[in-house]
Amino acid sequence: MFTDKVRIFVKAGDGGAGCMSFRREAHVPKGGPDGGDGGKGGDVILKADMRVSSLIDYRFKHHFKATRGTHGKGSKMNGANGEDLILKVPVGTIVREYNEETKETGEIIADLTHDGEQIIVARGGVGGRGNTHFVTPTRRAPAFAELGVPAEECWIELEMKLMADAALVGVPSAGKSSLISRISAAKPKIADYPFTTLVPNLGVVKIDTYNYVVADVPGLIEGAHEGKGLGHEFLRHIERSALIVHVVDLTGGYEGRDPVEDYRIINNELKLYAPELAERPCIVVGNKIDAPGAKEAAQRLAEEVRKDSLDRVGGNEFEESPLDPKLYCTSAVTGEGIEVLMRVCGSRVAQLREEARKAQEGKEHFDQIWQHRRDERDKRFEITQLSEGVFRVTGKQIERMVIQTDWENDEAITFLQHRFKRLKLDQALEEAGARDGDEIRILGYEFEFESARMREEDIYNGLDI
Repeated sequence: MFTDKVRIFVKAGDGGAGCMSFRREAHVPKGGPDGGDGGKGGDVILKADMRVSSLIDYRFKHHFKATRGTHGKGSKMNGANGEDLILKVPVGTIVREYNEETKETGEIIADLTHDGEQIIVARGGVGGRGNTHFVTPTRRAPAFAELGVPAEECWIELEMKLMADAALVGVPSAGKSSLISRISAAKPKIADYPFTTLVPNLGVVKIDTYNYVVADVPGLIEGAHEGKGLGHEFLRHIERSALIVHVVDLTGGYEGRDPVEDYRIINNELKLYAPELAERPCIVVGNKIDAPGAKEAAQRLAEEVRKDSLDRVGGNEFEESPLDPKLYCTSAVTGEGIEVLMRVCGSRVAQLREEARKAQEGKEHFDQIWQHRRDERDKRFEITQLSEGVFRVTGKQIERMVIQTDWENDEAITFLQHRFKRLKLDQALEEAGARDGDEIRILGYEFEFESARMREEDIYNGLDI
């Protein structure tokens, strides 16, 4: 079964708790702190693998979870890190944020276009620090440690788009499958009835110094952009192709269609689906040239192609048009024109690859941009006044700090106040209108607000954490 779009829930591993411990050795009456750190939780990683051909593994299983880190121990023994969970996806998979409640997709997280490329979609929770980290010149025996940070969890959408250099498009039974079987080692299903091709097929073309991938997608009909026929489900696979190879049946098929009209219909469908596809570099192929009456149809089609080619460049015949002005006639049965087509496509693909390489130089990748935005979102916090003297604070970073705190330990709470101060939360609360004695709510916890002028000296001021 071919599956090219799924939505899954991923959860990384929670961080292990740090240990609060003191040395207990013979002849050492006052041993210092020796609590180890908790282990980091495992990440959930998506990795592109060229051996994976579809997203079928995620069609029925939608929830994935990495292992958690273990807790720290005494004698400065750190907990073990959780094992990363690596989910393999096809090369050409786009990863997006997904909101399960609203059923809406968000930003692009990554575009995995190379074999082995990977992205962390859910980061494991950081392990809590043991009490060895909280020693100060005035506080030599801190009697607290941090709890582990809960892991990230989220829904994501995976969309596979074929990584083909060239895409064969056309109406059903135009001969696309026969053509790809002649120019490559691909063996698609071929029959003399419409919609023989039900899933995209890939073939590798090798001729002279050229080596490129061609995709054969199910035939398109009028109204495909609105969901008619089968091809609409696979139009997304054309988007990645640098070159469109428009295959036209010169015979008009069993229905006696006009080849020129078929050519116009497919062009219009591509434009309606995605306007940029209509401007994509394109080569037009008149197939089945060996059939009776095909040469007359080829002449009419060639005139239409030349006219469209000139229109693309505003009538300037001296400017190179994205649409090749020449009609390439082929026969998958006799082999006529096959090698010429292979070389022309190979030359054009090589040119487009070089142009794409130059355009991408120095650009940030989607995953880098998304990671930066995610980190920036985590640092932000919002203050909302619920009523007179009552404020709520929300923000991922601050909420993680609260979760990490052992609320049964006064020293741990004091250290949390130190971390709030470093984030300038008290300053922001004052600017929002909070006064001494007001109630501050974070998650399910309530605090009494103390301004900086009322608060006692920060005993952890010397710690850069």
